[in-house]
Amino acid sequence: MAIQPVNDPMESRPSTDRNSGNTLLKWLASLGPGIITAALVFGPSKITITSKMGAEYGYSLLWIVVVAIFFMAVFTAMAARIGLATQQSFLSTIRERWGKAASIGLGIGVFLVTTSFQAGNSIGVGIALAEATQTSPKPWIILFNVIAIGLLFFRTFYKVLEKLMITLISLMLFAFVITLFLAKPDFTKVAMGFVPSLPVGSRGLTIAFVASTFSIVGALYQSYLVQERRRVNPGLVQYHNASRTGIVILGILSAIVMICGAAILHPQGIKVVSATDMAKALEPLFGHMSSSLFLAGLFGASFSALIGNSTLGGTLLGDALGYGSQLNTKAVRGLIALIMVIGAAIALSFGKLPLELIILAQSVTILIVPFIGLAMYVLANDTQIMGQYRNTISAKVVGGLGLLLIIGLAISNVNELFFK
Repeated sequence: MAIQPVNDPMESRPSTDRNSGNTLLKWLASLGPGIITAALVFGPSKITITSKMGAEYGYSLLWIVVVAIFFMAVFTAMAARIGLATQQSFLSTIRERWGKAASIGLGIGVFLVTTSFQAGNSIGVGIALAEATQTSPKPWIILFNVIAIGLLFFRTFYKVLEKLMITLISLMLFAFVITLFLAKPDFTKVAMGFVPSLPVGSRGLTIAFVASTFSIVGALYQSYLVQERRRVNPGLVQYHNASRTGIVILGILSAIVMICGAAILHPQGIKVVSATDMAKALEPLFGHMSSSLFLAGLFGASFSALIGNSTLGGTLLGDALGYGSQLNTKAVRGLIALIMVIGAAIALSFGKLPLELIILAQSVTILIVPFIGLAMYVLANDTQIMGQYRNTISAKVVGGLGLLLIIGLAISNVNELFFK
């Protein structure tokens, strides 16, 4: 099957429409794919890592957020342009360029990674609601996985997914911004935190944060989301840079949680073990409502990641196995549900993410992430495939630096997993 480029939807419309008073509304309506990517990346593990960074090193690692978000924005925009430039999926293009084995290997790899981390998302949902209601997390894990699977039965699952993610992101922003005001951080120190420095002992946390925030797998999914949006609403103008707004929101959320950790946990010397430690520290300082508010944000992060993570894994495996990537396909929905069921089962059985699964996820990630990053970069530079959406010179330079960062992180993870 030949690669089918598509015309620029912006060029297919008359200029009077582009310059009309509805342009802002159309742009806002196009933010869905970027918001979904932000929601699936900002899960309970991100809250734990960012809280821990603030608790242990104060404001000094805020600059890392800017670095990670910058490269994430570059590759997410690259993936969005790949999705806009062709009518076929990313893995279909991989199949044509590098063979069926490469496509299937990537699909299975992404499926294993998302399945391995899914238990953590289920546990996050359960713990957030259990802490807020003083009940057991298990009924909440079951209930919200059932709700998540139920959403798959909607005819236009993508539209439901988009609206739900926007709602959950709004909940997170509200909860964490209020928490930020309660924390009353020292804004002089906040500003100093954006000056690069690496405190002694912070290297491991820094690598973990960059690797989880600069998520190549999450960025890749942007190409699928913009194509799904085009299928669901073919008349909607697609803006290739709209994804950046979602990634900026991801950065804002990460920075806010880190600042709260620096302002609340660091002065008390509280060590972060789980994502609920911030809520526990808030209650004696600001009362039960502040703790509940933070738990609401944790719930939003966990439930959005639970749905987004499984949707990503199910979509790419379905595409790799030849079932297509459309969310209204029964096979794809079945694979999405399978990831949710496996994650819930592990959460109910162990009550935490087993170390063996973390090692599996990290090992598979080491293998597939550099290849995904390289494949995205090569395709985005191909004029025949991309046309006017190809990488600019600046995108090539920054993307090349991002690839070096990805490879460096992979080497670091190999060293951490197998030689220490």
